[in-house]
Order: sequence, then C-alpha cells, then structure tokens
Amino acid sequence: MTAPAGPSETRELAVELIDGFARGWAKGQPDLIVGSLTADASFFETPFSEPLQGREAIRRYWSEVPANQSEITVTRGEIYVAGPWFATEFKAVFRRRRTGEWVQAKGAIFCETLAGKISEMRMYWHRYP
Repeated sequence: MTAPAGPSETRELAVELIDGFARGWAKGQPDLIVGSLTADASFFETPFSEPLQGREAIRRYWSEVPANQSEITVTRGEIYVAGPWFATEFKAVFRRRRTGEWVQAKGAIFCETLAGKISEMRMYWHRYP
C-alpha cells in the first residue's frame, strides 16, 4: 500500500500542474492545459458557469483562446494546499486580437487533484480593460 502524499509532495504536484496550465494558456496550446487534467475532469470558468466535463470539452473551450487573445502573460501567486485541493491567485494580461485593447484578468483558481492530475478546476475572476 502506498502512503498518502505529504504536504510537500502535494505542493510540488500543484506547482507542476498549475504552471503547466499557465504555460498552455500563455502559449495558446490547449494540449498543455488538458495534459494537466484527468480524462473526466470538470472545469468551471466562473462560479456561475455550467461545468465543462472531460478533456475534449475543455480542449474545445481553450482552443478558442488563441483566436481572441495574443501576447498573453499568466502569472500565479502562492499555492495553498489542503489535502487533495490547492488554490492560487492568478493574473492574465493579454491583447484582444479584434480591437488591440489590453486586458488584465485577476482571480483565483481552486483545484482538486486525483492520481496526479487535476480532476476539478474552478476559476473566480474579473476582467479589467
């Protein structure tokens, strides 16, 4: 029987997963994003959104980002871990392709992990033009 992961292992996993997500967003590469997810992961874009279920639905959502956003930078804050859950703040800055307007989005991401991947991701954010 394998011992449960300790806090430092869970934090290291959280750093790896959220940094992979941020790289995928910044590079417009949805495969990097879904590579951090379980096959049946749930993704909530906002607290009031219906969840997207599974990698393919989530990939379709993030595949639209490169058509709308350019010059994307995504940074995260400190990661907080509680059991299989982790949370962090984030800031995304990008230029709208259609208008050239700069946008800054700030928020928080809450994730549950299962078997070394993100099984649920909830984003709470606000966009500032």
